[in-house]
Amino acid sequence: MVKNILFLLSTLTIFSLGVADTCTNPQVAATAYTTNDATVLTNIAFVAEFQLSCSSKVNSLPLYAEINGRTVPAARLSEANKYQVSWTEDLKKARSGDYNVNLYDEEGYAALRKAARSGEDPSAVKPLVTIVVNYPGAYQGPWVNTDFMAAVLAVLVWYLAFSAKSKLLA
Repeated sequence: MVKNILFLLSTLTIFSLGVADTCTNPQVAATAYTTNDATVLTNIAFVAEFQLSCSSKVNSLPLYAEINGRTVPAARLSEANKYQVSWTEDLKKARSGDYNVNLYDEEGYAALRKAARSGEDPSAVKPLVTIVVNYPGAYQGPWVNTDFMAAVLAVLVWYLAFSAKSKLLA
């Protein structure tokens, strides 16, 4: 009798732990940062910070992010249910516009990896939630280099001075 009760309690405990790690009805509030000035950089940095709230009151849920076919883990911050995802793009490959960051829990991440291994379409796996990071583009310097402008201006001043001198001596 005692063994049956212990078995039942341990089964219920394991079941409740498994159910507690599922986020139901996820809501997310996100902020993002992207590199604005790329005059001396080779990569654009993207940082998305977000707070995830679930109706099931899950705390410290391990999350993974998928951005353009790459998966990265989401870092948990010191505050409860606050996470951060960061990645870089090559300056030449970074496009302005919206980047979709699909967030997955452990179960969704396992399904995503399984789909990739079996050759299935990974977009068929539904993310827990998707956040959008807008990249307006980065300043890469003026269209015309200031050194070039100074050289053109110096040649123009020399030409005007030389032509004025030629008219005075003629």
